[in-house]
Amino acid sequence: MPHLIEAGIPPAPDIDSVARRYRDFEQALDAGTPSAWLPTFREWDALRRELDTWSSLTYLRFTQDTRDERARRALDHRDEVEPTLIGLDIALKRRFVTSGERRQLEQPLGEHVFRLWEADLATFDPAVESDLIVESKLAAEYTQLLAGIAVEFRGETLNLPALGRFASDPDRSVRHAAATARWNALGERAADLDRIFDQLVHVRDGIARKLGFSTFTELGYARMRRVDYDRAMVERYRDMVAAEVVPLAQAIADRAARRHGIGHLALWDEQLLAAAPAPRPLGDARWIMDRTIESFADLDPRLGEFARLMDRNELTDLVARAGKAGGGYCTKLITYGMPFVFTNFNGTKGDITVLMHELGHAFQGYSSRDKPVIDYLSATLESAEVHSMSLEYLSWPFMERFFGDGAQTYREGHLAEAMLFLPYGVAVDHFQHLIYERPNATPAERHVMWQAMERRYLPWRNYGDLERPSQGAFWQSQLHIYRVPFYYIDYTLALCCALQMWAASYEDPAGTMARYVALCARGGEAAFRDLVGSAGLTSPFEAGALSRVVARARDVLGL
Repeated sequence: MPHLIEAGIPPAPDIDSVARRYRDFEQALDAGTPSAWLPTFREWDALRRELDTWSSLTYLRFTQDTRDERARRALDHRDEVEPTLIGLDIALKRRFVTSGERRQLEQPLGEHVFRLWEADLATFDPAVESDLIVESKLAAEYTQLLAGIAVEFRGETLNLPALGRFASDPDRSVRHAAATARWNALGERAADLDRIFDQLVHVRDGIARKLGFSTFTELGYARMRRVDYDRAMVERYRDMVAAEVVPLAQAIADRAARRHGIGHLALWDEQLLAAAPAPRPLGDARWIMDRTIESFADLDPRLGEFARLMDRNELTDLVARAGKAGGGYCTKLITYGMPFVFTNFNGTKGDITVLMHELGHAFQGYSSRDKPVIDYLSATLESAEVHSMSLEYLSWPFMERFFGDGAQTYREGHLAEAMLFLPYGVAVDHFQHLIYERPNATPAERHVMWQAMERRYLPWRNYGDLERPSQGAFWQSQLHIYRVPFYYIDYTLALCCALQMWAASYEDPAGTMARYVALCARGGEAAFRDLVGSAGLTSPFEAGALSRVVARARDVLGL
């Protein structure tokens, strides 16, 4: 049992009591006494922290066992009341944003939180409450559908994350068989995957129009709280990736094919882009966590102490198992002052990458836990991914501890995969823009849209005899497209910044680490371009940001 966090499903708050608290806040603001505004804000902020912790724990318990009906009912209840809570929040945010006291409040709270709230105000109206419930339930249905897939493979019953360990098997026939089993299982659920997404697109488009947007794309940007860059800047960035990164990614794929004696790299070969065989961690989850604690302590004492604290209080759930949701994430448990890391170890090199990534999120959340505004505890998502991805690369010097003689193979593969991920990430983003520009497209037309993205950004992609993905359905295994629309370009923006950290660490490891720790401590107190600039990084929207990274990667990879 965790030492800090109660076991089991957290009790839900009484919504009527919460609503009364909000009425009390409104009455305090109505009193019109300037001295009452800041204390009222503090009380509201404390309540938001309690509610956020309940919401995060409810989701965590469901993903830990999607078969638990009590956990599912608790999540359903959370999804049902969430629009009411959002509505209460929005009403109070509007009071603060439009108040004559705003200028005075900007002094202790900062201007940035008001810009975030302005974005939030654009995303909600009581008229869309029922639609938001439908959207949440459809997203949960998708998560449960994927988590419930069980595949019989080589004498084992495996969920999709556990099956993933065979994607890097040195035997190509095993990799092909695993890919076939995966896509056959997804193909059997094709009708549900198409139906769920079609319903999501239509409900999101309807929400956007009720809120006064012409398309969901505009609403999607506001939901992501993008306050310092716009769609046009993202389009230019995607063009830079296509022009500068795609040729390097193609060269990486071509070299991998030659190395492995394969005429044309297939999807089931893409885990072997650096060398064969792909390295595997030399121990189990307990052993990996011990090596992580050692490595973090050598990287920076603050990181080492943090890793020990996470381990001592059992704030991780690392190993794949039946019924556990796929993927990995870090959630903040604000009232405990700690994060929680959720992953699905399956015995592959990805276990280490994902652990470093999620612990990067966790370290940032821990480092900025004392910020005076809940909105500053975490950065907007593209900024937050800088913390996680940077730690993946800053931990490179210690990979021998995890992989032994395979450490250099891991590093080469990690870098090669980054260069391949940048095009994939912008393909996902571009695809979503196309989707929400044509909300009435058929499922078949959406698959054609994805195929166009593959031709532009992923020209090396070859599905061989895998029928379902070759028909344009690969995107349906990408959770973000279903659950958090437009949250994917963020990974690529952050990766551009993280690779700058990586390059700088060769010349000044101590100075780079100090900049990283300082960036984590800032949390979300500023917008993306401000944060990365304060860490000495070039904004991905500026010419040259990718050029320098690509040049360094070509040199390291010998391309």
